[in-house]
Amino acid sequence: MKIYKWLSPGLGIKRWFIIGIIGLLLLSTGVALLLNINIVNYLIKMIHIIVYKLSGYLPYYSNFVLGIVVILLSLVLLTYAGNRFIEKLNKEIYKDDDFVNVLYKKNQLQKGPNIAAMGGGTGLSNLLRGLKEYSSNITAVVTVADNGGSSGKLRDELNILPPGDIRNCLVALADQETLMEDLFQYRFYKEGDLRGHSFGNLYIAAMSEVLGDFEEAVEESSKVLAIRGKVLPSTNQNVNLGAVYVDKSSVIGESAIPNLNKKIEKVYLKPGSVSITQNTRRQLLQADYIVVGPGSLYTSLIPNLLIQGMVDAIKISDAKKIFITNVMTQPGETTGYSAADHLQAVYDHIGEQIFDYIIVNQNGSSQRILNKYAKEGAYPVENDTSRLKDFKINIVEGKLLKTGDLIRHDPQKLADIIVQI
Repeated sequence: MKIYKWLSPGLGIKRWFIIGIIGLLLLSTGVALLLNINIVNYLIKMIHIIVYKLSGYLPYYSNFVLGIVVILLSLVLLTYAGNRFIEKLNKEIYKDDDFVNVLYKKNQLQKGPNIAAMGGGTGLSNLLRGLKEYSSNITAVVTVADNGGSSGKLRDELNILPPGDIRNCLVALADQETLMEDLFQYRFYKEGDLRGHSFGNLYIAAMSEVLGDFEEAVEESSKVLAIRGKVLPSTNQNVNLGAVYVDKSSVIGESAIPNLNKKIEKVYLKPGSVSITQNTRRQLLQADYIVVGPGSLYTSLIPNLLIQGMVDAIKISDAKKIFITNVMTQPGETTGYSAADHLQAVYDHIGEQIFDYIIVNQNGSSQRILNKYAKEGAYPVENDTSRLKDFKINIVEGKLLKTGDLIRHDPQKLADIIVQI
């Protein structure tokens, strides 16, 4: 920024600059007096003569005493000018926080661990809300197999990757709760072509059309929300998710898989040749932690791991690999599944064991809330630790539920237990 802009009329900061400069001059003079520098002695004598001519009084102080007095006066002026300048910044820029606190927090977050979190849906965005309080070095790796709702419509009509889960992660990583975040999550409900679409999905789709690249569109959208970290699609290729059930029937389409309410034998990508993006691979290799989950097992977590190059990158990374078990089973996907069943399903699909830790929840919800979930076919995930030990994995337990009418992980408690690992 040009220095003259700081002196523009109306900014309300020139006076504090001037007082600060006077304070620095006085500080220099005070130090010079203490060091008995000749030129300063000469100036002091001239001041004495001027005072004597005007008042007939000849003041005399030792250089040491006068130096201390001048230094103290300079410190008062510098402190006053600095405080008023910071107050001006707080008032005009950092309305809900203190300027120094903002700088300190930003510095601490930049020193935080490098975390790659993988998944989709509400599970991943919920986790990100907790992790962003520990680090700004976060990469959300998001599944792009969604074909339902607003994302599915935009995907079919514009031939772009589905933006819904990516939008949720962008909002979750936003630096502060702002009107822009509310705008990104706003959904149109009135009758018409926009019904069912969220503004954020439309924004990302429009940005993708303007820039000609979906990944670049997500990066530019990140700047609008000033997010802590980055959000990356797991692949930049168009892909569909298919499922084969134990009765050997099958279906194509992520949104259709749970609807048949059959036990899933396996899921697969179509085409199966889609590969990991270079950005995603780079972030996995640089990570201190790689976290998979929580999220829909067959439609959010496993699809990411099926992408070519994903498991290889996770394996060779020096990061601690962590799997987070869901707290409730999901009707049509994991009915009756225990914690070990979740992990076994992942390993059945990728053919090898890759996780160092598994995080499971210990505490439960009220019977009233459990009854409400039971009516929808969802039940608490059993922590069968005896089976989990067979996987040679470190089991980390904690009371991780958020209080309320929805049974979900508490973002802060979940982040706490991750960084403790």
